[in-house]
Amino acid sequence: MTGWLPWLKRHGAAVFGLLLLVGALYVVQREFSTLSVADIRRAMAAIPPRAIWLAAGCTVLAYLVLAIYDKLGSIYAGRPVSWGRSLLASFCGYSLAHNLGFAAVSGAAVRYRLYSAWGLTPLEIAKVVGFTSLTFGLGGMALGGLVLLLEPEVVPWFGTHLPHWALQALAIPLWGVVLTYVVLSRFLRQVRIFRYEIELPRPRMALAQALLATVDVAVTAAIFYILLPEAEGLTFIRFVGIYLAAYAAGILAHVPGGIGVFDGAILLGLQPYLPAPEVIGALLVFRLYYYIVPLFIAGALFVGFEIGQRRAMLQRLAAVGEGTDALEVPAIASLVALAGALLIFLGALPTRGTIIELWAGHLAALASHFAASIVGSLLLVMAFGLLRRLTIAWSLTLFLLVNGAAIAWVRGEEWWLWGPFLLLAALLASLRTAFYRDSRLIREPLSAETLMPLLAVAACGITLALVAYGGRVSNESWWQVVLSKLAPDSLRFTVGLTGVLLLAGMVRLLRPARIAPLCWDAAMRLRLSELGAMAPAEADGAVFGEAERAGFAFLKRDGVWLALGDPAGERADAISAIWRFRDLCERAGVDPAFWRVGPGLLRVYGDIGLTTVKLAEQPPRYLALKAERDLAKLLPLLPASLRREAELPKDHAA
Repeated sequence: MTGWLPWLKRHGAAVFGLLLLVGALYVVQREFSTLSVADIRRAMAAIPPRAIWLAAGCTVLAYLVLAIYDKLGSIYAGRPVSWGRSLLASFCGYSLAHNLGFAAVSGAAVRYRLYSAWGLTPLEIAKVVGFTSLTFGLGGMALGGLVLLLEPEVVPWFGTHLPHWALQALAIPLWGVVLTYVVLSRFLRQVRIFRYEIELPRPRMALAQALLATVDVAVTAAIFYILLPEAEGLTFIRFVGIYLAAYAAGILAHVPGGIGVFDGAILLGLQPYLPAPEVIGALLVFRLYYYIVPLFIAGALFVGFEIGQRRAMLQRLAAVGEGTDALEVPAIASLVALAGALLIFLGALPTRGTIIELWAGHLAALASHFAASIVGSLLLVMAFGLLRRLTIAWSLTLFLLVNGAAIAWVRGEEWWLWGPFLLLAALLASLRTAFYRDSRLIREPLSAETLMPLLAVAACGITLALVAYGGRVSNESWWQVVLSKLAPDSLRFTVGLTGVLLLAGMVRLLRPARIAPLCWDAAMRLRLSELGAMAPAEADGAVFGEAERAGFAFLKRDGVWLALGDPAGERADAISAIWRFRDLCERAGVDPAFWRVGPGLLRVYGDIGLTTVKLAEQPPRYLALKAERDLAKLLPLLPASLRREAELPKDHAA
């Protein structure tokens, strides 16, 4: 049993998120299987103009409320910024984080880039980020308690099997957390939760946090609620409960914008009140207002900011912090994941009357339907390979995107559905130099461990193609065949086993080459010294690149493993060593950090999601770390002047 605990600690959240995603995609496909694009268009056209304008107004109000988060956060940190800057940081941070989802492009990374340019110290920025992150949670708990008190039957299954008073009692711990936070702010300045020290604001600000977050969640839910037609029994409070549950599921699944998970939970929650076309129509408009349009506006604003910064860079650099601006690859990876989800949804729509059915017959149309779910599933896997800058993931993603465009075209979809696949492929092709890592398939010898997943992927791909074109599947995707009671057991077993093996084999082929941390001893110390790396008398281990021509020593700290300097040796292998250390830390459940690194590899540290803090001017030296989480722990490594500035009391932050 004890052997499972470390594995659950490392992978439990990812497995839970994957289960949520699979379950949600099944719900969405089940609802889509009886729909057509025309049904959804009619539902969207039926939304009254008054509702469209009210929802747009609520969207603007929601983002203005989020800007107050950042304004209060800067006051809490002791470095108030103007309302204009608060609005820019909040809008860009939340818009990009809502859509991109991956940790490498969190709102924290965007805020570090903006606030560091405005002169805030890294610790002050960390306080702003922590304040804004905590604020939303307070609002969710406050409103969640209200929903349980007034509409306890909204809780799935439990609402019909438990007495109302038992469900209403669950509001007590939710409100208790909010009340405890406000009360503790009156008596304590700091509290420790798990491994993290949280500096509490003054009572008035803590109360303002809770009230502001409650308004934010309510206004955001109102955007969606206004777009829905009237439905008997669907009160606003009840809808807020469904919305909160769906939003929480989307966050736990760790997918961009909660795509699939949020949508599936909403469809499931609103199923007793409204038909699927009306829910999906409102859902698409909601995503357009709250996610897509703000994403393009924020992207334009952020690009404008970056252009302005580069013009002024020689005259004005942030003295203490430089946030990573390596956003293009995570953004592309997120879009690839969204493209995969779109293909999966397209595969759920009926195939009757499509181009391929008219040209090649019904069996070919069913095969395109089946293929859409397979290609979409593989694109979801490829997104994570792109995040790790793998060359093979870049090549396979290009192939799958072109394949996806072809599938959408032969199904007779509009140009605005298949065109984005080709546009995304062109954008990805232009970023070839950003994918510089070899996977284990390319880097390692063709051992049995590498050969088996390679053969499994090939065999499974052929098997699924034969199943699709053999005419033995109905109008369903591959996982719907597995769950269908109408399909023969042998077919269900074959499709299920080959589908899972295909995805598992692809994941194994995309894994980086094996990580080999080495023990610290006299021989290792001598080896690193000869390369020119830091080689202290005491260290906790060493990491080398895949070619073993560059390496560094590292120290283990509470929740952080600290590499001592840049990897010394060949540049290509130094980049490999940085990524291997990042993968090693991920497996161990800790954050990576690099101390006293030079300017030459800052882009790579940005690629693995680290922020750099300047330690010395001549020669320039930096500390690269997850600043929003680990800066307080590594504060002793900063220069004395910066430490004193960061630790000044902020009495005026009330």
